Amino acid sequence: MVSGYTIRRSFRQLQLAVLLLTFVVGAAAAYGGGLFLRMQAERQLQVRAAETLAVQTEALTGILDKYRLLPPLLAHEDSVIALFEGSGDAAEAKRKAIEVSGMSGAEDVAFLRPDGSVLASADYDFPISHEQQRALLDASAQGRLGRQALITGDGRRVYAFAFGVRRGSRLIGHVAVYVNFDAVEATWSLSPDPVYVIDRTGTVFLSNRPEWRLQPFSSLASVNGEALRYRVGDSVLPGSDLSRDLTLLDWQLHVLTDRRPLFSASLVGGVIAGLVVLLIGAGLFALVQWREAQILRMRRDRSAALRLERLVRERTRALRETNLSLSQEIDERRQAEERLRKAQAELVQAGKLAALGQMSAALSHEFNQPLAAIRTYSDNSVRLLEKDRIDSVRDNLGRITGLVDRMAGLSRSLLSFSRKPGTSVKPVTLAPIVDEALMLTKPRANKAGIVIEWNPPDDLPQVLGGRIRLSQVFVNLINNAVDAIGDRGHGRIVVSLSCDDEGNVAACVDDDGPGVSDENADSVFEPFFTTKSVGSGIGIGLSIASGIVRDFGGRISLEKSALGGARFVVWLQSVDSQREAAE
Repeated sequence: MVSGYTIRRSFRQLQLAVLLLTFVVGAAAAYGGGLFLRMQAERQLQVRAAETLAVQTEALTGILDKYRLLPPLLAHEDSVIALFEGSGDAAEAKRKAIEVSGMSGAEDVAFLRPDGSVLASADYDFPISHEQQRALLDASAQGRLGRQALITGDGRRVYAFAFGVRRGSRLIGHVAVYVNFDAVEATWSLSPDPVYVIDRTGTVFLSNRPEWRLQPFSSLASVNGEALRYRVGDSVLPGSDLSRDLTLLDWQLHVLTDRRPLFSASLVGGVIAGLVVLLIGAGLFALVQWREAQILRMRRDRSAALRLERLVRERTRALRETNLSLSQEIDERRQAEERLRKAQAELVQAGKLAALGQMSAALSHEFNQPLAAIRTYSDNSVRLLEKDRIDSVRDNLGRITGLVDRMAGLSRSLLSFSRKPGTSVKPVTLAPIVDEALMLTKPRANKAGIVIEWNPPDDLPQVLGGRIRLSQVFVNLINNAVDAIGDRGHGRIVVSLSCDDEGNVAACVDDDGPGVSDENADSVFEPFFTTKSVGSGIGIGLSIASGIVRDFGGRISLEKSALGGARFVVWLQSVDSQREAAE
């Protein structure tokens, strides 16, 4: 029988072997994992740099190609050739240069004499040395397209194209177009990597790093073997360079990519691989120990299972209590929403009754006038009957009938307006609804000396809404217009309907009152906001109207009216546009 000492020594030897194996394999895995992730990251870095290089090359060559053909085209125009005839018309040449520069977007357009002196240019403050100008015009004088990268005296970098203007075979001048690179560098600035152009002298001519421009690249970066390090501010960063030759420009376009992510990827790969091997080694180590402490582990597992079961019961009870609490909260929220809907409906009804109270004096006058007229016509009819003037009596009765019909219509409008509205949305015609609202609001407007203009259009499409609720909207808007004009004794309100190209219907209410100030314009549709004096309103009319229109899928907007006051526009969806959207 093997002794306990032998078993313990065997297990110690086995555990030591597991530890040594874990260390060796972990080191190899860390190296391999780091190398693999570094290669993957480097490949992605190269792909991103190549894509950036291709895009920025297209941006640079694209903007230069835009202007390359402009000098030859201008040089063959009769109007340009005529500028160089005789002593040259400098004023007309400058006008032409400004026109071409403005239409093409070039930095400058210049008309030059054969000796290189400037006949006219769009920008007289565009200093270029004689040597640079001469190098540009040599090719132009030989019948070729001159092209040259230039640095102006004030430090601007431009690229110039030039072409000779000829009368027959005789050179009479040059057309030069100067292109700046602000748009190109603005496009390059979207790239997180340094993008730059090096000319044949090794100078950075263009770059998305402003501090690099017109600096020798050797002062910005250093190359040690295949490693490149470049300077950004006070920091020196490792980078990879990818370039493309621009043969026609004698330039090289470069993209520098930061290599620091490669080091991070290598480190992450090594750590992950090492941790994986470490976990496997720990598992093997634990497996070795398991044989030694099997009984203890079984007891520990049984104890853990009991604790887990108790914890599950406690969590289940807590979850059940939480669910019950959430269910109660949901019920409370539903009840609160129901109370809110009822309160909103009562608020709408209260607003309507408040509007009726506001109009009551004028409406009373509207009823009293026909009643007084009916009394007068009735008394006259009695006397006319006594005189046996039947035709006159019939005429008086007809007038009485008309007055009664008028009072009945006004009564129906009041009854319809005061009735609690339904919640359904259906096709309605706006013109009769506006007529009904005007029947209720005109008496108050007439009493204030205000003229309401209303010309209903023909063939206006139906809209989605509710007749009673829309009537309240227009009553509120017209009453607000009357309140805005005030007691000055005269005023004008215009109510109009129109339809836009998409089939939506706009109902406009304009007034010639003082209007709404800019600081109050954003608050007019908020509840309980009002600019009226105390006792003249609580500020819920426009809020109610806005809510009603939103329920119909529309909106209300405030604008400045051509009459000088405010304009409220109610936009509603037409039935036809809703049907087309559904299809």
